[in-house]
Amino acid sequence: MKFNRKIIPNKRSNQNFIFKKRLKEDEINFDKLRSYRLDRVKKELEKNNIEACMIFDPVNIRYALDTVNMSVYNMHNLTRYCFVPINGPVILYEYFNCEGLSSHLNLIDEVRPSITWDYFSNGNQAGEQLNKWVNEVEDLTNLYCKSKKLAIDVINGPAVTALNKLGIEVVDAKLILEQARVIKSPEELKCMKAAIEVAEIGIAKMREELKAGMTEDELWSILHKTNIENGGEWIECRILSSGSRTNPWMQESSNKVIQSGEIVSFDTDMVGPYGYCADISRTFVEGNRFSENQKKLYLMAVEQINYNSRLIKPGTSFKEFTEKSWKLPKEYYGNRYSVMVHGIGLCDEWPAIRYPGDGGERSGTFEKNMTITVESYIGKVGGEEGVKLEQQYLVGQNGLELMSHHPLENI
Repeated sequence: MKFNRKIIPNKRSNQNFIFKKRLKEDEINFDKLRSYRLDRVKKELEKNNIEACMIFDPVNIRYALDTVNMSVYNMHNLTRYCFVPINGPVILYEYFNCEGLSSHLNLIDEVRPSITWDYFSNGNQAGEQLNKWVNEVEDLTNLYCKSKKLAIDVINGPAVTALNKLGIEVVDAKLILEQARVIKSPEELKCMKAAIEVAEIGIAKMREELKAGMTEDELWSILHKTNIENGGEWIECRILSSGSRTNPWMQESSNKVIQSGEIVSFDTDMVGPYGYCADISRTFVEGNRFSENQKKLYLMAVEQINYNSRLIKPGTSFKEFTEKSWKLPKEYYGNRYSVMVHGIGLCDEWPAIRYPGDGGERSGTFEKNMTITVESYIGKVGGEEGVKLEQQYLVGQNGLELMSHHPLENI
């Protein structure tokens, strides 16, 4: 279906509804936000000599078009996607009977019903549906991809095989989208600050309500509730643990009962308002009285983050940062976190900068208006507890500017 594009941005279809404003909603120019992001995608396509991309990942669809519909469901079902050419109409292929959900978005030129070919949706008709989808893609490439090269971010094997048989080369759109998302616009930063503000409301409530006798899940639920009631979307992981479950790291929230004096560490990984991620880690102690060993771990984590954050400014290469980064003592190294630094936007983003012996991205440089997080996990191999801290930053003109402001513990 084609839309009449004389639409007032963000106009509600039923003016009898009463809506509560979300954080910073009146400060954000959504037209600028959306235009900037779609333009970034097209420029990256052009930079890589690719004429168009087809996007399935809901996070990438949101970045390109700011349209959302059942995001988590569509992370594991190929039932919603979009076609973005450098020159030509932007087409959203929408889930069944949902074609009108994006009528307020004036960067979408056309909405068509999605053609699905997965077994869940189609059973023994999956092959027939795949042929229909391939014919659709062939028509698009004939019109807008003279090179017969199409970038796709998420797709299954049968679809790639079928496209290749028609002479359509499938290339990975992940590079295109990740590079497009690297540099944040002023409107994106407003969205991210709103997400961080919501996360920090939740973090403060968690610290206030933490008490012996509650379960990890009960504590973790506070962040979820805060996020949803403030217009947030989902939380990527379930990483909250207490006591000896904090070492080694990455154990998920459970029904373990938190005991008096135990460490509680968590990582928000929170996709908040406007789809932007607040990725902050904090460590508390039940009762707020740190033991000497807990103090040692905590202060080491603070030292690592402060040291590494001071190394970063526009123009610093990832290689230089890695070589100069804080040296994790040998007895802690086996429990190191997966990255020291990573990009952040609508979710965790490029780059992922790992410890010196772990590979990872080395070829790039930090640029102004990148947003990143600096990470630390400190837990001795075979030790009793561990501390996880993480701060979110903007790469400013002269160095990093802190975006996460929930205070660290005063110990």
